[in-house]
Amino acid sequence: MKANFTHFSEFVLLGFRGGPGVQKTQFLIFLILYLTAMVGNFGMILIIRVDAHLHTPMYNFLQSLSLLDICYSSTIAPRALINCLKEDHTVSFGGCAAQFFFLSFFGTTEAFLLAAMAYDRFIAICSPLLYSVNMSHWVCVLLVSGSYLWGVVNAITQTTMTFTLPFCGASDINDFFCDVLPLLSLSCADTFINQLVLLGVCGSIIVSTFLIILVSYICIISTILRIQTVQGRQKAFSTCASHLTGVCLVFGTVFFMYAQPSAIVSMEQNKVVSIFYTLVIPVLNPLIYSLRNKDVKQALRRRKQKLSL
Repeated sequence: MKANFTHFSEFVLLGFRGGPGVQKTQFLIFLILYLTAMVGNFGMILIIRVDAHLHTPMYNFLQSLSLLDICYSSTIAPRALINCLKEDHTVSFGGCAAQFFFLSFFGTTEAFLLAAMAYDRFIAICSPLLYSVNMSHWVCVLLVSGSYLWGVVNAITQTTMTFTLPFCGASDINDFFCDVLPLLSLSCADTFINQLVLLGVCGSIIVSTFLIILVSYICIISTILRIQTVQGRQKAFSTCASHLTGVCLVFGTVFFMYAQPSAIVSMEQNKVVSIFYTLVIPVLNPLIYSLRNKDVKQALRRRKQKLSL
């Protein structure tokens, strides 16, 4: 007996449950988060570009991170805002695939970029005399380009495997964006291979980047503890405290989502966590890297002084 597969031309993003009042509240929350993320990250890019004191590898990586946060939020927020204002929550098959691709792309790239930033801090603290050699302009370009390359590879793999599946029955995606798990649940075919690839590829990306960061910080902390003066230790640790905070936010959220038994994870809970890593973290990153960073605060003061003259 042949299975009756249906080729969907569009999907329906269910989003969060609730009436018009809930939708308006969601719209306001999404709008505030999105605008704050845009202002904060564009501001971070601008201050790094205009201040010559911040033209270093560390801040080049930070500039790339801000750009990724802008792109990541912009992949989610505009569609979510539109859906809050209208009853029709449909998204075309191609539009869903494009959103899925860019989410995979930007998310994977950010994981590798955070690992590259950890390596940069490792070189700066553990081998300061060789920093200019080991973190030259071309090394930075190679690390950033490699992060984007892995992002493309994972995005193509995940998107191709997911959107070549046959879909049947309901076209409702129980989320506010096109994510992999709700999409797999709509397929008529056996998705074991897809889940295996998802676990293997995404798992290896998360584990490998996390291990790079972990090993880097073990070496950093070991070096800091050998510094004789308290002032010296505080200065060394302050150079990587912001990055460490950002890493804890990103990887803590990822582990919270994927390390729990599926039996205790609800879709509504996943949606709330999804808001955190797609919209809240891009808001927090500029605050973390500016409020906890002496160089950025000094750059802001210099810019303020020039504007007041």
